[in-house]
Amino acid sequence: MKKYMKKSEVWTYGIGLFGVALLTGWMPDYTYTFFNDFAFKGTSINPETITGVLALVFGAAGIVGAACELIIGILVDRTRTKWGKIRPWFGFGVIPLAVIAFLVFLPPKTNNPTVAIGWMFVIYALYTAASCAVESPCNCFGACCTPNPQERGDAISIASIFRSVGQSGGMAIIFVVGALMKLTMGKQQYKTAEGQGLDLVISTAICVLGCVLFVMIFFFNNRERVPYTAEKVSLLESLKFVFTNKNLLMVSLTKFTGFGRGVYSTVSLYIAVYLLGSKDLKLGLLLPMGIGTAVGMLIVKKLLKMWDTRKVYIVCCLYGAASLGVLYVLSKIIGFNPSVLMIPFLIVNFFVGLQHGNTNLTPNVMIADCVDEIEWKTGKRQEGLCYAGYGFFAKVAAALTKSFGPALVLWSGYKVSTDINVAYATQTTDTLNKLLMIYTLIPAIFVIGQMLPILFYDLTGEKKERITRELQERRGLSETNASTAEEA
Repeated sequence: MKKYMKKSEVWTYGIGLFGVALLTGWMPDYTYTFFNDFAFKGTSINPETITGVLALVFGAAGIVGAACELIIGILVDRTRTKWGKIRPWFGFGVIPLAVIAFLVFLPPKTNNPTVAIGWMFVIYALYTAASCAVESPCNCFGACCTPNPQERGDAISIASIFRSVGQSGGMAIIFVVGALMKLTMGKQQYKTAEGQGLDLVISTAICVLGCVLFVMIFFFNNRERVPYTAEKVSLLESLKFVFTNKNLLMVSLTKFTGFGRGVYSTVSLYIAVYLLGSKDLKLGLLLPMGIGTAVGMLIVKKLLKMWDTRKVYIVCCLYGAASLGVLYVLSKIIGFNPSVLMIPFLIVNFFVGLQHGNTNLTPNVMIADCVDEIEWKTGKRQEGLCYAGYGFFAKVAAALTKSFGPALVLWSGYKVSTDINVAYATQTTDTLNKLLMIYTLIPAIFVIGQMLPILFYDLTGEKKERITRELQERRGLSETNASTAEEA
């Protein structure tokens, strides 16, 4: 089949997703840590007041994000510009996103808990809305970058690998920032600065700049090639397309049934501090997982050439749950001795990361196929809303995760440091046991849960091939007249 994308476009597509993930992958977990441990330290506000309300803060922001996903999806499908219908959203939206993201780490100086809580609700909800306006269009770009489904799948695969690496980029940045601060300020001054969360603020600024730079490279070098349909579609009809298409609904439901798999990230910093011995080891903790994710995506890319998307997804979920169980058992056998546990923990963490290659890649390929199926059935192409439908479930799941995670931290009995010069307080053995469960066993249960909807997904094999063939004939892009269509 004819190929349409320049080689550089595949790479700049990946660079753009890397830039977005560099910021959005960093923000949720470190925002929670910043709000909980640093934002109002040194004030008269009771730390337990802040900790107790964070589940509601992140839950409310998640609901805002879910609503924004649908609104932005509808607006994307109604956008008509010389740049296309998707590119303007991330090209012109990245600057507002960057500004709002940095403001999250500039809390008001107040001793009033009502002001502090109100600020957290407002600023994080604004960040969530702004991130939807950029991240959702970036995610759906793969469905319109080329009419060739094989080329599309390869481009999405490569871009998804870049995005996966970007999600771990913030951890590398905070490690480097911490090392440079320690070198220039001295150990004692750095300890004081760390106790106030200054390293998080500087690292966020770097991630913000990186996001803007990489997204603009993506914007200027890439273009949309799949023609959008000209018919106007009502809001009700648009939502019907998304929420009554069985296959798209099954893919979207994986986010809902698997929402708790992401709670491990809420406690990853605490696992590094208390089980592995240092905050700096969060990079050491999640870097093997990030590498495992990238390797896993390469493996999944190969598997998708041999198996259909349904089989790949199910097998990878079963593997993921098993690997998390192994990590829990290994940690309990070795015990919470950082000098002994660290190396085995990090090694197994790499194998745990392999499962994320599936969840980062396979659903995006499935959704692109669902866009084709809906166009095949209705004659209307709705990339924006299809990805928004998936994003809606993802944001609801994120809201549940971000509420569930802090609730689990409370359940663990975690104690916040009240010493302005000490970042993290000592925890009990029972708390450490529960933190380990939050990192391993609880996510494992939800990994199995996210697999269940895919048992009913059937957009594979001959059905998928027939849809692709008939759509090409309708568009006049079959191999016999591809060159004529492109000239026109």
